[in-house]
Amino acid sequence: MTKAVWAALFAVLTVTGAARADDYPTHPITIIVPFAAGGPSDAMARVLAERMRTALGQPLVVENVTGAGGSIGVARAVQSPPDGYTISFGHLGTHVANGAVYKLKYDLVTDLEPVVLLPSNPMIVVSKNAVPATSLKELIEWLKSRPSPPTAGTAGAGSGSHIAGVYFESVSGIKLQYVPYRGTAPALNDLIAGQIDIIVDQTSNSIAQVRAGTIRAYAITDSKRLASAPDIPTAEEAGLKGFNMTLWSGLWVPKGTPKEIVTKLNAAAVEALNDPAVRKQLEGQGLEMTPKDQLTPEALGARQKAEIAKWWPIIKAANIKVD
Repeated sequence: MTKAVWAALFAVLTVTGAARADDYPTHPITIIVPFAAGGPSDAMARVLAERMRTALGQPLVVENVTGAGGSIGVARAVQSPPDGYTISFGHLGTHVANGAVYKLKYDLVTDLEPVVLLPSNPMIVVSKNAVPATSLKELIEWLKSRPSPPTAGTAGAGSGSHIAGVYFESVSGIKLQYVPYRGTAPALNDLIAGQIDIIVDQTSNSIAQVRAGTIRAYAITDSKRLASAPDIPTAEEAGLKGFNMTLWSGLWVPKGTPKEIVTKLNAAAVEALNDPAVRKQLEGQGLEMTPKDQLTPEALGARQKAEIAKWWPIIKAANIKVD
């Protein structure tokens, strides 16, 4: 093929790609949430999807693809065409920790394009109501006194709740027996039923049940109390220093997605996050809104890389591995 033909072909492809970006979107967009329906990730994604529809003019359909701590759902997104019609929703567990836990067939950084950094979710230490402790200090004493390791629910190996549990063990000196679920929603159901002892859960997942009195809360893993739950102390206030962890979330698309499409998706997400009604919904779930100057693809990319540098050594030291 001559250089002239190659140049003509390249020009056609470039124009076609630009046209696709200009027309985008022309049909529904799928957001892959790698956890079960009803959980905190699913809830946030559905709130955003409904509002982003207004800006994009097309429905955003949430698809729950569970398994392997969220890595199966992320793989589905990575393998999708880079045309802007498949979005990967994830967080610290799925897009950072899993790289140190699973033998992934994709690279979490180079095989995905960041779109926007979403609200963060402090973790909260909660137990079944049958636990006699009424403070974090008493809870730790009770956990240590058990003849066998107390049970802690997680959303799977390497999930945010698992990493938070390992972190809790390291700063408190306790030992837990982890019970994996396909998301924290089913784990919470078993906690309410008394089938497991504790969860170091996302605040947005547990706060409604705490308010309803079906489970007991001891502390949140943030540097300050939540405006939506001012009666719950921070871990440091409750006497456990060094237990600080925030589960941030984000949106990504497959590598190679046109920059113009990434820009459109980012603009739609930012518009949604700045909507007072959306902010009220998310803040009511115990989420902390992203500062406006951090609502960029670059901010998400930088946060992901920084968190990989922080958490991978901790995870590997704890020997959390799944083949």
